[in-house]
Amino acid sequence: MRIIMGLLFCLTGLGSAAQDAAGVALPGERGEKPALGCEPFPSRLHAFVWRNWTVVPQARLAEVLEATPAQVAQVAASLGLPPQGVIQSEWRDQGYITVLRRNWHLLPYDQLLTLLGMSRERLRDALAEDDFLFVKLGSVKPRCAPLLYAPPPPEEAAAAGRLAGWLREEGLGEVFAQVEEPRFAFVRELSRMDPVRADPKPAGASPFELRFIFSYFADYGDPLLDPELRSYPEGLLQRLAAAGVNGVWLHTVLRTLAKDAAFPEFGADCEKRIAGLRTLVARAKRHGIDVYLYMNEPRAMPESFFVARPGREKMRGVREGENGTLCTSNPEVRRWMSDALASVFAQVPGLGGVFTITASENLTSCASHGQQAQCERCRARPYAEVIAEVNATIAEGVARGNPAAKTIVWDWGWRDAEAAAIIARLPKTCWFMSVSEWSLPIERGGVKSTVGEYSLSAVGPGPRATRHWALARAAGLKTVAKVQTSATWEFSAIPYLPVMDLVAEHGHNLSSAGVSGLMLSWSLGGYPSPNLEVFQAFTEKGQDAGTVLDRVAEQRYGRAAAPLVRQAWTAFSDGFREYPYHVGTLYQGPQHMGPANPLYLKPTGYKATMVGLPYDDLQAWRSVYPAEVWIGQMEKVRAGFERGCALYDRLIAQTPAAGQRELRREAGLFRAAALHFAACADQARFVTARDRWLAAADDRERAARRAEMRESARAELATAKRLLPLVKADARIGYESSNQYFYIPQDLVEKILGCRQILASLDEAGRK
Repeated sequence: MRIIMGLLFCLTGLGSAAQDAAGVALPGERGEKPALGCEPFPSRLHAFVWRNWTVVPQARLAEVLEATPAQVAQVAASLGLPPQGVIQSEWRDQGYITVLRRNWHLLPYDQLLTLLGMSRERLRDALAEDDFLFVKLGSVKPRCAPLLYAPPPPEEAAAAGRLAGWLREEGLGEVFAQVEEPRFAFVRELSRMDPVRADPKPAGASPFELRFIFSYFADYGDPLLDPELRSYPEGLLQRLAAAGVNGVWLHTVLRTLAKDAAFPEFGADCEKRIAGLRTLVARAKRHGIDVYLYMNEPRAMPESFFVARPGREKMRGVREGENGTLCTSNPEVRRWMSDALASVFAQVPGLGGVFTITASENLTSCASHGQQAQCERCRARPYAEVIAEVNATIAEGVARGNPAAKTIVWDWGWRDAEAAAIIARLPKTCWFMSVSEWSLPIERGGVKSTVGEYSLSAVGPGPRATRHWALARAAGLKTVAKVQTSATWEFSAIPYLPVMDLVAEHGHNLSSAGVSGLMLSWSLGGYPSPNLEVFQAFTEKGQDAGTVLDRVAEQRYGRAAAPLVRQAWTAFSDGFREYPYHVGTLYQGPQHMGPANPLYLKPTGYKATMVGLPYDDLQAWRSVYPAEVWIGQMEKVRAGFERGCALYDRLIAQTPAAGQRELRREAGLFRAAALHFAACADQARFVTARDRWLAAADDRERAARRAEMRESARAELATAKRLLPLVKADARIGYESSNQYFYIPQDLVEKILGCRQILASLDEAGRK
């Protein structure tokens, strides 16, 4: 949690960024940290064309470079790229984060805006509100000079020709001609209703009254302004309902949902959002699903808000950067929160409720980041009183609008010592939620630690949740377990991890613990997966996990195949139990980028970012583990997934041809996971050897380290080549909703070229 808080504090400094003539700030615009080089490409121009050739239309690339489309095409051809095909329209709205990340070290902001087709206002809002996007990019905008077209000089043309030659040598020229499943194809597939899918018919009543989840591909920022509500299409809701889900949630900001005479800045386009919310509630109800809103309120405001009208300075509380809290010790702030929520719930009959985060995440109340002592109104009040009052205010507003709606209070980020006092002050109508596995003691590779984030590899509940649930029950509140059923930040680049033994063990423990509900995912892990079906299959308190797994395996694969499927699930689960878990690895490790993460022959000097750009920051990747232990644990995970994949191959071989397609697609996902874990180990070996090579004092030591680097680079090249056809065949691989695509096929080809360049450079160094 301290790591997360530190990252979020960085975000609040956005207000100090440079501004254009219209006064719109973009973060880090005057940053002086040099951008990375463009290896393996001979110039930024070549890197720019390569990285955008499959995601941005040629005419737009020419506009950015102040070139002609023909000149851009000539650069592409020199690199061995085929003529540009049709660019999917989804990249503009559903893939812009991927495009932005790929060009972060290539272009200054003004050219990024042209490339993305965004205004400064929209990009500023996206960087600030789209699930901490600027933090995921490192809270640093690398310094990039404008990139304008100029004919490549002969030496660059020759270097580009060498890259094209490597493509041919590696047999990759044919890759461009291979049929590829279009990126985002799963969105279209999951959006369509399945005419043969029947409404779910549970075998018995679930011990979990509430089971709510996030969309697999939602717009995190402002989904209700989309007139088609593509974040929650009919087909996805149908499939989630079939997997046992009876609630979905979406991100909202309260000031965008309702008007208020005292705050005329609030509520722009609120009528459109309310109309969208009504439509979504009606759509979800058709599938037995309720809609819940994420409440992280009241959001901090810039200084300009507090000086806009007399009396507002009395509402300002704690400051971070140029933002200040709307102090909830001020009755007018609480009045606005309550009235806004009452208005929303009165206007949208049937809205299921809200869940709250009142500490950490965005800066909200003066106590939200533990700084209430800096506020003249809050400093004399106990922390627990402030946190409880915020939750009570939200609950009061919700109940005024709809007494049947739920307010789910989440203890995320609370000071543990204050939990009892907060819970005792909550309205009795509230439900109370805690992360199930939080504070669970674990030992991996002989290293002891505790769980401090979401986990599939560590099975809850842990002591924190157990203690807090007991306090909530004693206070008369229903309890909810926050879990991740399909994916976590342990690894999120496939839609679900087939670790069913772990999922079932957790389901058994929670049904035995008597919790009333489950929050089944944060912003990741919302795929309608078989993992969800495992939780649905629990039909009584304390049911045996093996019985549940047998039932799910038979329902999905048939009685004859079920034993082999169960063996595979156990192999995957046993491997994943060895994951080198730590919150540092989860947020900063290379597991999400996997084989697409470049190797760097020279240290980059960049720190790994929050589930965004891992760079070569091995110290952050391994967190509390010695490098050799971290590598060894990743190898154990890889080995478990390889065993599971081998069992799946046997399953496919004994399955009639008509039933093999979906099994092969599943096996492709799981094999991709194994390759990601292999890449983690090989990249760590490479960085370790590189750093020793650079520090070596004699030729013998340097030669030994070069040999290790060659071995790791060859392994990475082979891994990328093995992953490439899997990614081309399945558009789900590499995708996660809040990061969009971590990588696409073009990045894997770039990685192969990068490995070839490193091998060539090492050979040259050995000859000197």
